[in-house]
Amino acid sequence: MSTTTSTRRPDGTHRVVITGMGAVSPAGIGTEALWEAVMGKQCCIAPIERFDTTDYEVHIAGEVRGFDGTEHGLSKKEARRFERFVQYAIVASDEALAQSGLDMEAEDPTRIAVAFGTGIGGIEELQSGFSTLEQKGPKRVNPLFVPTMIGNIAAGNLAIRYDMKGECINVVTACATGAHNIGAAVRDIRHGYADAALVGGAEESVSPICIAGFSNLGALSKSDDPTCASLPFDARRAGFVAGEGAGALVIESLEHALARGAKPLAEITGFGSTGDAYHMTAPDPSAEGIVRAMADALAEGGFTPADIGHVNAHGTGTPANDSTESRALHELAGEEAGAQVPVTSIKGATGHTLGAAGALEAIVCALSVAQDCVPPTTGFAEAAEDCPVNVVTEAIMDRPQKVALSNSLGFGGHNACLAFSPCNDEA
Repeated sequence: MSTTTSTRRPDGTHRVVITGMGAVSPAGIGTEALWEAVMGKQCCIAPIERFDTTDYEVHIAGEVRGFDGTEHGLSKKEARRFERFVQYAIVASDEALAQSGLDMEAEDPTRIAVAFGTGIGGIEELQSGFSTLEQKGPKRVNPLFVPTMIGNIAAGNLAIRYDMKGECINVVTACATGAHNIGAAVRDIRHGYADAALVGGAEESVSPICIAGFSNLGALSKSDDPTCASLPFDARRAGFVAGEGAGALVIESLEHALARGAKPLAEITGFGSTGDAYHMTAPDPSAEGIVRAMADALAEGGFTPADIGHVNAHGTGTPANDSTESRALHELAGEEAGAQVPVTSIKGATGHTLGAAGALEAIVCALSVAQDCVPPTTGFAEAAEDCPVNVVTEAIMDRPQKVALSNSLGFGGHNACLAFSPCNDEA
């Protein structure tokens, strides 16, 4: 980074960069495991091991297998007390902070924010608590039941762990949660409310009640073949595969990063956030809200649709999502260009990690622009007529990009789009 680099955007607000990333995913622990799985088209979906699925219609998921928090920096007390989504968040955040080199002892803690969410929260503690209440009575309910299962407790525990005293929030927008937490903190930093933030999302959704509920909703693929279950944009797609994990990023103003000698990994050049106001679970088939989110993310960075290097799609593998998202790209870029933009989804590799998805996909998208490449889509084989987009089947290398978009869409009509660019010396 040159000494003449402008740390401000044309409107005078701060440029925001990523300096650290961490992941816990069905691919394993760490961003390297996630990246290798996605780039290598590894399917990390397998039969569920956590509970007996004999009476269930769905038998596979993207679990974080063999996870033991004490092997990854948590004390025995923390591993016993914290729900899995919190443990995932801590392990991912420890990695992100280590990479960033952010020294909290040298920082003003009131200027470091936490924006870390979960779509569902401590669902296993909730299920266990109700069971205890019904079977053993009110006196036997865990006294820490509420602070163990509530969704904001990941953000709270992360702030406590690292002594971060700035804004501490948990934005909950279902499957768009991870992206919205990143976007909320980007705006805080851009406008000077914080110098840096720990951001992301976590989920522990591979549980009996979640699998039963999503299955009865008709949202999950019922295939028993992991390689034919999570099929983004494919003609054979028939629902998503539940996944779990956490994605964490350290983001900060470019000014703050350079002042402490940090190496920016990529820049977050735009954020768009819109609502469909249409339906509880279905996306608006007109795709109008998704288009606005993507257009807003591009415009904030000073880009046009012609500048898009690729789209890291929400791409869940459900019929409605993928066709609507395909339409959104065509509406945004035009029919001809919309059919040419490379499109990828990591959900063929990991399944749909719900509240963690936007954060894990942000990591992959940022790595893509930083390394001049576009990842492939695991599982895609048969083009669908209702998804006329350019799905990447083999990794595209040596592809410098001005900007790439990462989409996240949530039940309730929540749309988020993050724009990522290489961090260079240009103002």
